[in-house]
Amino acid sequence: MKPTRILLFVGAALGCSILLSCEQRSGTVETVASPAPTVSASVVPAQTTTPAQTPSGQTTTSGPLKVVADLAPTEGNNVRGTVTFSEVADGVRVQASITGLAPGKHGFHVHEKGDCSAPDASSAGDHFNPTGQPHGAPDSSARHEGDMGNIEADASGTANLNYVDHTLSLVPGDRSIVGHAVIVHANPDDLTSQPSGNAGARLACGVIKRTGGQP
Repeated sequence: MKPTRILLFVGAALGCSILLSCEQRSGTVETVASPAPTVSASVVPAQTTTPAQTPSGQTTTSGPLKVVADLAPTEGNNVRGTVTFSEVADGVRVQASITGLAPGKHGFHVHEKGDCSAPDASSAGDHFNPTGQPHGAPDSSARHEGDMGNIEADASGTANLNYVDHTLSLVPGDRSIVGHAVIVHANPDDLTSQPSGNAGARLACGVIKRTGGQP
């Protein structure tokens, strides 16, 4: 074989060897690079969502507010019951069921302090009146926040009430009734006499608390 042909044969062989090596290397590079999207995708499930929180750091809750006052009798009386306050679209729904009353009307108010410890419930203070209004009827334009008028007992001494109050508030703040006391009085509230409607002695008292028992 001539020297020229030998050189061409060797050159071709070397060229094929180099080309094959490059193709193998190129395949290796592509094989190494291909897992990259998988690594990126695996990061997503590790992310978590933090619940919405109030400025104080407490987790917010949804749904209407609802609070309850369990009434216990003052000394020498036998008046008991439950008053529920529920947030509705146009105000606060007040639902009450009270027993042990004399038949007729009885003053029914939210008082300024959540303290029923005194035998006569005087520890509950005066009517809840954060805006400094005169005493009035529940539907008056000017009234105490705590003015709920009267509750009326039947011949058996049982009184039930279900109405929407457009002044009461359950929203945290100066006007919220949560943590204050509900008082049932011996006499009717005349809805006009100052400062409290001349409703007489206090027959029962209960502190308004959230349904879980917290003030």
